[in-house]
Amino acid sequence: MRSIRRYLARTLALVLAVTALLTVTAAYLITDHELEEILDAQLSLQGRIIAGLVSPTTTREEYRRIARRLSLPGHEARAYADGQLEPSSPQAPPAALYHEEERVLSIGFWNADGSPRLLGARWNGDTPFPAPGEEGYRWVDYAGDRWRVFSLFDAPSATWVQVGVRGDFLEEIVERVALNNLWPMLLLLPLLLWLMVRIIRRGLSPIALLSRQVQGRDGCDLTPIELTVPQELGGLHQALNDFIARLGKTLERERRFTADAAHELRTPLAALKIHLDNAQAGEGQSLQKAAIGVERLQRVVEQLLVLARLDRASTVQAETLDIYPIVVELTAELWPLAHARRQELLVMGETRLEVQADPVEAGILLRNLLDNALRYTPEGGCIEVELCRRQDRPQVIVRDNGPGIPEELLDKVTERFRRASDQRTTGSGLGLSIVVELARRQHAELRLKNRAPQGLEASLLWPTP
Repeated sequence: MRSIRRYLARTLALVLAVTALLTVTAAYLITDHELEEILDAQLSLQGRIIAGLVSPTTTREEYRRIARRLSLPGHEARAYADGQLEPSSPQAPPAALYHEEERVLSIGFWNADGSPRLLGARWNGDTPFPAPGEEGYRWVDYAGDRWRVFSLFDAPSATWVQVGVRGDFLEEIVERVALNNLWPMLLLLPLLLWLMVRIIRRGLSPIALLSRQVQGRDGCDLTPIELTVPQELGGLHQALNDFIARLGKTLERERRFTADAAHELRTPLAALKIHLDNAQAGEGQSLQKAAIGVERLQRVVEQLLVLARLDRASTVQAETLDIYPIVVELTAELWPLAHARRQELLVMGETRLEVQADPVEAGILLRNLLDNALRYTPEGGCIEVELCRRQDRPQVIVRDNGPGIPEELLDKVTERFRRASDQRTTGSGLGLSIVVELARRQHAELRLKNRAPQGLEASLLWPTP
């Protein structure tokens, strides 16, 4: 399973590196554009100043003097006369270099016809620097270099003035700025990564603490997790506590069920052992009593198995079915038991009643209701099963004329192993519990009420299919 901490560390490190790269790239592009704007402004300003110093009365000697001032060590600025290069003066003082960057700057003067008048130290090679043809900025390739130039025509002196800077100087400055931005980022990147890992570790520490709280518990500790967690973990914390609470209720219900089942099974087993011992001693009625005990034990086991299956089942395969054939089949199956006790078993009402239910579970539900009614109805009594509709909802009503249920026990008799006051009838106290569970799973409603003068009415009300 992938680690969240490693995922965050790697992803954020990649984001940080990409951000640094994009920042440096943006700084390079912005600096390149802004520096070009600044240098263009400088070239324009210098060109205007120089053009203002040139006049129609400027002599050749003055141009020669300007050329001597513009010369650099190893490179001389030269004046031209009628487009021809004038010889250098042997008495000229040696050229001085006041700053290394002077080598990337140059200036030139041209006549109106494009013939050179004076060219700076870098522009008078084997071929002179190209003459300007129009005013403004442009890029010019000369002697293997690329120059950014500004051209201006001075009309009074009929002179073209051109000022330029070598292009690689611009690129060098931009690279220096970009590197100066990059080095601090590269130096700070390890520190930022270390801080990022620390922050991620601290931010994820509540998850590790919550995991240790859960992992360190034994199977018997079902107390809520008392831990202060961040807002993002509040849902998980609450869900874990809710799950622990539900698990506690389930285990408590299972423990209570196991204890009650053990008690319920122990009683018929003890009685069965006594009856068998008496039968071995020669008592005649003990075998009949033992058979009754076996029957009760068998019923308890069957109903326990039904409850266990219901507890494990999570979904209901509901479908629209006619409940009438199921009722008829169940009454036919239970008729021999009713006949043996001289009881009447009647089916009345509608002959077609559709409900939304699982066929198997609906059969178990109705069988338990009928079985309870038969067991608690005295000999010669009557059990009625009525199929009807109530407010357009299908309803099955089972009536008997047995002893009924005391009013104070009507809301408790559906609990597991809870029986009514009439203990003369064998039973386990699980029948109505099964009915309640199945009704809940079928989204049906179980209602119990006593009849006058005696008897019980159990009705099942399904939702409209």
